[in-house]
Amino acid sequence: MILALASWVRLLWLAQSGDKPYKRQSTVGEAMSRQRGFSLIELLIVVAIILIIAAIAIPNLLRSKIATNESSAVASIRTITTAETTYASSWGSGYAAVLDNLGGPAPCTAATGATACIIDGLLSVAPYTKSGYTFAAEGNTLLGGINNGFEVSATPVAVDVTGKRAFCSDQTGVIRFNATGVPIGTGVGSCASATLLVGN
Repeated sequence: MILALASWVRLLWLAQSGDKPYKRQSTVGEAMSRQRGFSLIELLIVVAIILIIAAIAIPNLLRSKIATNESSAVASIRTITTAETTYASSWGSGYAAVLDNLGGPAPCTAATGATACIIDGLLSVAPYTKSGYTFAAEGNTLLGGINNGFEVSATPVAVDVTGKRAFCSDQTGVIRFNATGVPIGTGVGSCASATLLVGN
């Protein structure tokens, strides 16, 4: 009797407070069926935001890659210029006749006048390409069987994609460039007509 009375009082109290005493709990399946997915508009907005971010980021990445390749090309020109001086003092025949003479195929262990093993094979073995640039070097000003000068150049493999500028140097050790990316060449005096690279 006391239990029945307590139950009845509890029901009255619940009715006054607005709670439903016997509210059925929803199952997991019912809860999931009530959850809403993404609408087409929401998905289109997300895709548009991703495309806008990509449109902003991709040109910056390309410019960064070009700048990196150009820095690498200038460093390689310096390396080849130093290697030419080393070659001339080591072999007594002046500067190297061709770029191949400064290096050699890996592993380059036996240095000779034909393959001096001074520079990396990427620069001294065909196709003479490194970091988006193609390199060329030739000795010149032949006097008494000795090359008294040389020209070295670096040209972008694809202008405006791997690099914007072409670079060169000669026996003076001064690095120059042209802003069009057109090959400078390795003829006598080719580099002297190019623009001086500031900060060289």
